[in-house]
Amino acid sequence: MSYFFPDAARPMLGSTLRSIEERVGIAVLALALLFTGAQSVLAHEFKLGDLEIGHPWSRATPAGAKVAGGYFTITNNGSAPDRLVSISSDVSEKAELHEMGVKDGVMTMRPVAGGLEIPAGGKVSLAPGGYHLMFIGLKRQPKQGEKFSATLTFEKAGAVSVDFAVEGMGGGAMDDHAN
Repeated sequence: MSYFFPDAARPMLGSTLRSIEERVGIAVLALALLFTGAQSVLAHEFKLGDLEIGHPWSRATPAGAKVAGGYFTITNNGSAPDRLVSISSDVSEKAELHEMGVKDGVMTMRPVAGGLEIPAGGKVSLAPGGYHLMFIGLKRQPKQGEKFSATLTFEKAGAVSVDFAVEGMGGGAMDDHAN
């Protein structure tokens, strides 16, 4: 029994409510698909044995730049440590692992000799201002929205090819010396 609508209005009201429910359902489905698509673009991961490489990315570079930075996380789900020992890419003549830090108020950057240890059950982040990759002698300028591939080689797990998503230039020289 309806308290607000007379009996004659019920059939019309029912079809209107079904129509609204269908529209809401379609809108919710469309938003879910859009969100799912955005998640797959934003979060890309690669797996090699017990290692997970999360969201490799780089920044777009200005015309004439000779270097670019590379960033990602490495999670070691295993019971033994591993070590990132080399990097290669078709976007640059060479690639190196670097560490950036501040000592006595002075910013320093240096190549990391001997590779980077990924502890058992641990996670290491390569990010602006810390450990990062340097793509040196760029063969082309990474542009926002593009991807480029690189091969990461680990001491125990071996080699894995990953795609670096190129994001906007953002930040400044303090965050990333590649810009």
